[in-house]
Amino acid sequence: MSFTAAVRSVLSQYIGFSGRARRAEYWWFFLFSVLVGIVTLILDIALGTDELGASTGLFNLIATLALWLPSLAVAVRRLHDTDRSGWLVLIGLVPLIGAIVLLVFFVQDGTTGPNRFGPDPQDHVAPGAAT
Repeated sequence: MSFTAAVRSVLSQYIGFSGRARRAEYWWFFLFSVLVGIVTLILDIALGTDELGASTGLFNLIATLALWLPSLAVAVRRLHDTDRSGWLVLIGLVPLIGAIVLLVFFVQDGTTGPNRFGPDPQDHVAPGAAT
């Protein structure tokens, strides 16, 4: 899955919490979010819209709010791909340990074949291939 395909997939399912997300989809969207954060931070500094002592500026705040739901949705779908409940994303609220546990879950392979959350997103047949 390419960078643009992954970002397009996540943004087309803006708040879609059902189904499954491949590792590539999750990590490409994570990279996209980081890049947007860096660009908006630079933009805030260049335009003077960052507040002294504040952790974010106007453009960074807008980008963070716009990407919050898609980030949450793709994280839930990524947990679904590993056959875990999306509610486990709340583990991230536990300082340090929660982030480490989620990182371990996000880097694991998804379950092969369909699971209780839907069909395998990697389970596709090339066009014209024999089944």
